[in-house]
Amino acid sequence: MGFFSAIFGNTDNSQLTEAVKNGAFLVDVRTPAEFAEGSVKGAVNIPLDKVKEQLSKFIVKKNIVVFCRSGNRSGQAKNILEQNGFQDVINGGTWQNVNQVVNQENQQV
Repeated sequence: MGFFSAIFGNTDNSQLTEAVKNGAFLVDVRTPAEFAEGSVKGAVNIPLDKVKEQLSKFIVKKNIVVFCRSGNRSGQAKNILEQNGFQDVINGGTWQNVNQVVNQENQQV
């Protein structure tokens, strides 16, 4: 296991693929400026520093996928959500990784 995967956890794309297939709630936790530069189709932008105050947006969601630039902020967002009782949260890692999975799913549909 590499240094980064030891810190941030491995990005499990099979779990991520399954969540995307089942219509996961895709949340980009980067800043609005980063989000504006490009993100995943269908994703919403809830910056990491706003996750706690916007928990109501997560309540009815079954699968939640959080992602950012490197996987660091999304790891923090996952922890915040889990501390607040959300169980089906996946750290998708980078937005490019999530985007790749979403695009693969869209091609198979």
